Amino acid sequence: MITSKLTSKAQTTIPQPVRAALRLVEGDELAYEIDGGRVILTKVIERGAEDPFGAFAEWSGAADRKAYAKL
Repeated sequence: MITSKLTSKAQTTIPQPVRAALRLVEGDELAYEIDGGRVILTKVIERGAEDPFGAFAEWSGAADRKAYAKL
């Protein structure tokens, strides 16, 4: 188990093994999803302007990609 401590300002350092696993670099954006008593931390992946799903994340499921691939 990997741990870190919370400072008095509610800050923490993301441990190196976690940064490596998510391939985090300075300036990356993180997303937090609360699932009961757990929090899932993920790296936000930016999509390019040419990506038709970039503006409509709710349409980025596997079925949507398959449907749009036929266009």
